[in-house]
Amino acid sequence: MKALRRFTVRAHLPERLAALEPLSTNLRWSWHSPTHDLFAAIDPELWTQVRHDPVRILGEVDPGRLDDLAVDPVFLADLDRAAADLDDYLTRPRWYQNQLDRGAPLATGIAYFSMEFGVTEVLPNYSGGLGILAGDHLKAASDLGLPLIGVGLLYRSGYFRQSLTEDGWQAEHYPAHDPQGLPLRLLTESTGDGGPGAPVLVHVAMPGGRILRARVWIAQVGRVPLLLLDSDIAENDPDLRAVTDRLYGGDQDHRIKQEILAGIGGVRAVRAYTRAHGLADPEVFHTNEGHAGFLGLERIRELITSTGLDFDTALAAVRAGTVFTTHTPVPAGIDRFPDDLIRRYFGGNEGEHESTLLPGLAVDRILALGAENEPGVFNMAHMGLSLSQRANGVSKLHGEVSRAMFQSLWPGFDAADVPIGSVTNGVHAPTWAAREWMDLARRLVGPELLEEARGWERLREVDPTELWATRNTLRGRLVTEVRRRIRASWLERGATEAELGWTAEVFDPSVLTVGFARRVPTYKRLTLMLRDPERLKALLLDETRPVQLVVAGKSHPADDGGKALIQQVVRFADQHDVRHRIVFLPDYDMSMAQYLYWGCDVWLNNPLRPLEACGTSGMKSALNGGLNLSIRDGWWDEMFDGDNGWAIPTADGVADEARRDDLEATALYELLERSVLPRFYDRDDTGLPTRWVEMVRHTLESLGPKVLASRMVRDYSVEYYAPAAAAARGLLPDDFSGARELAEYRRRVEAAWPAVQVMEVDSAGLPDTPEIGAALSLRAFVQLGGLTPEDVVVQAVLGRVGPNEDLTDVTAVSMAHSGSDGLGEIFTATTPLPVSGSVGYTVRVLPHHGLLANDAEFGLVAAPYV
Repeated sequence: MKALRRFTVRAHLPERLAALEPLSTNLRWSWHSPTHDLFAAIDPELWTQVRHDPVRILGEVDPGRLDDLAVDPVFLADLDRAAADLDDYLTRPRWYQNQLDRGAPLATGIAYFSMEFGVTEVLPNYSGGLGILAGDHLKAASDLGLPLIGVGLLYRSGYFRQSLTEDGWQAEHYPAHDPQGLPLRLLTESTGDGGPGAPVLVHVAMPGGRILRARVWIAQVGRVPLLLLDSDIAENDPDLRAVTDRLYGGDQDHRIKQEILAGIGGVRAVRAYTRAHGLADPEVFHTNEGHAGFLGLERIRELITSTGLDFDTALAAVRAGTVFTTHTPVPAGIDRFPDDLIRRYFGGNEGEHESTLLPGLAVDRILALGAENEPGVFNMAHMGLSLSQRANGVSKLHGEVSRAMFQSLWPGFDAADVPIGSVTNGVHAPTWAAREWMDLARRLVGPELLEEARGWERLREVDPTELWATRNTLRGRLVTEVRRRIRASWLERGATEAELGWTAEVFDPSVLTVGFARRVPTYKRLTLMLRDPERLKALLLDETRPVQLVVAGKSHPADDGGKALIQQVVRFADQHDVRHRIVFLPDYDMSMAQYLYWGCDVWLNNPLRPLEACGTSGMKSALNGGLNLSIRDGWWDEMFDGDNGWAIPTADGVADEARRDDLEATALYELLERSVLPRFYDRDDTGLPTRWVEMVRHTLESLGPKVLASRMVRDYSVEYYAPAAAAARGLLPDDFSGARELAEYRRRVEAAWPAVQVMEVDSAGLPDTPEIGAALSLRAFVQLGGLTPEDVVVQAVLGRVGPNEDLTDVTAVSMAHSGSDGLGEIFTATTPLPVSGSVGYTVRVLPHHGLLANDAEFGLVAAPYV
């Protein structure tokens, strides 16, 4: 018989072990080794069986074992130390508090929204890099002391568990997760006497007069609460209960319900949380990708209904405090909904202008925020950009790609002038660095600095022999894990015990180990390594300098093309002559990933440039002394220096995809043959690969400080959150007078802009044969269409002139207002010529206001007609 319903009953802890409860539910245990070891000591065998889950082990351990531990002085001493350490971690001032004490103008509260969060494999609320990045963001924010609240959805079946069929095809499984068996607690109403009240229910209107309700679970990530909305409750209709069933599952109708709940319901959950805990509301709202972008509409509704602001004023106030991060380098990766679907969920049929979901908002205004060139389509990224005053990509190269991709939203601007910046992603060292590296770093820099992941570059000081011994230890640990997993996979595919003796000799702890693990969309090119199977086979089976290759990754359940790529790798790896040198490990998740990052000598990444927004897996390998072998895309494009790994040459500009793959695969093989393998196997008299170890030392020194999530979160804090908070504060006083001023300015400028024209530009004082640095004087006559000179900035733009008269390597110089005549207002400037060669100039006019983050913000520019 099968159970009708699954639920979790937690054990009653002896009073002396009561501290285990908060230690198990604060996810800091997932990156804090002493707490991890404490739970493992309860029952080491059971700890392995429950997949390192503290809540499960407390529920499944024999009560008699708990009674024994309650009088075990060694265990109790460890428990007391762990409890005291957690209390200190949660209360001691951190980097953020120290900055505030020094008068730094930082945000007093941030809400961080993401559709997925990868904090630990125990809470399977993630599918890949976006979720892992969000989890690392929360962990680093906790370590640094940011006043941040995470917001997302709780998926009852998470993403999916992956296995392989006998013929190597991906199979998906969706295990149900009981929230009561996870490290979560319910958000409840405050009762005033300190006791828990009724669970908070968030309500969101649905078409047909129905209501979608969600309770709010809290995952405590160190100092940071993560609010996860759950629609699987009895109060909902059956189809609405299923809104939070799976991550990235279902059709567009299902997806938009999820995104409405995440954005609109998420804001309401934040308000409920701050009320229940007596906290101030966040000043800054950070939208991690466009999925939760509807949060901006809810905040506009709040202002309209609570303060009586008009839409434009509320929009100005909301934009000031919103940060939008795009992770998508291709338009196909953006959520797009038909306008009719937006109208259905937000109300307002033909003739009905006001939204029923968000009273006070006209549906046409909502649609305009997400409009794109293709009529009838609502673009979530466009809405995210429309609702935020600050936006960024996730690497320097991705910032450039994003500025070009979204250039149509700023017509008349060059891509370089599109106001989208970049903050390169980072990874959380205590999560992804092996314990051996953490212990070495703790010895060198001390526990407090290490807690904020500082001083990683000092690992270079470790003796080369110790560095190499550490790398050997970690490679050996990976080999043991590969053997365990490949055996389990073959049993699941139908093999018998009698057939699997060979799995005990899979991989060799002394052989160069290359890792390739990630999601399996086409652009990541999982099978590039198989482009020439015989050449790869020769590399794997070389008698003196062999290589072994571990591959892992999941394809989206609806992507049969991706599944076919996995099957191609599996069938190659199944061949008897190479199966001891190449493996595909199914069910790639955080626990597997850690072994790969720890043990792989080389991390392979070969996407189609520039389609990898950042690609943080190689960063995690670098933290462990792994060397990257990668296409120069994402983070590697800006951090490769020639000595910390290898850059695979790209065949940019080759239109034939098959030929491009052939060229880049050949370059990959040649790098392995001529550079990577010789350097690994070239040893001195003591057996030390001195040149390899020097690259490891250089990688730890040069990349260690740069790839850290603590660096990333500090960048966001200073460059995005602080300015956003300051901008939001500037609009609030005196009944939103700043917001009203900015909204009125925007209305006035947009009405006048069609009449703004650069009538004439002339130069004076330039010699016949000018040299670089010679002075150029310009005078421009500008019609302002009723605006004043203070409403605009007029710029002279100088640079090199290309074959099509396009300006490159430009320098923009502000021009001063110096009078007026019949042609218009006169603006002048004198500037040295900034470059040599064929040089040209133009003049442009932009809106300018002190409350704008950037003069390009409105997407308005006027230039001479050419």
